[in-house]
Amino acid sequence: MKKMSLRARVLTGTVAGAALAAGTFGAVSANAATPAAAPTAVVKADAKNKNTTQSTHLTVEAATKAAQAALDAAKKENQRVSVAVVDRNGNTIVTLRGDGAGPQAYESAEKKAYTAVSWNAPTSELVKRLEQAPNLKDIPGTLFLGGGAPVTAKDAPIAGVGVAGAPSGDLDEKFAQAGVAALGK
Repeated sequence: MKKMSLRARVLTGTVAGAALAAGTFGAVSANAATPAAAPTAVVKADAKNKNTTQSTHLTVEAATKAAQAALDAAKKENQRVSVAVVDRNGNTIVTLRGDGAGPQAYESAEKKAYTAVSWNAPTSELVKRLEQAPNLKDIPGTLFLGGGAPVTAKDAPIAGVGVAGAPSGDLDEKFAQAGVAALGK
């Protein structure tokens, strides 16, 4: 049998050590990832006990209908915009980027929709509130520019429609309102 060089022995030993360490680490990781059985508590969750709530959400179909209506309203006026519809928690349900909309419009539309649903008010109205409370604009994820409109059910906000990309917030908001109006049809 041929004797291995020192270099080959060191390299072989290093590879074997690394494989052993990886196997040990994997076993420890697997054991650490398996949680101990936690005691379970049974909670009776029902409306009588008032420990649950129900909320209303737009379906993807309804959100898409609103977004498309807003995009169509903008297209009729030769405006290139993006539209976003978010749920009550600010999670994006659908976004549509119109042909030729600017790169900033996508994110701005989402922020306008989030702002509208957060305060249950059109963003053009919220811009006026900045005079009394200028720090409102510092809240993460919000954008206080015209172009956001809330969607309500039983006077409670359930979604927001945001439009961005037209030359003015008034136009953006007009298109967002067209999206909201499409939900009533």
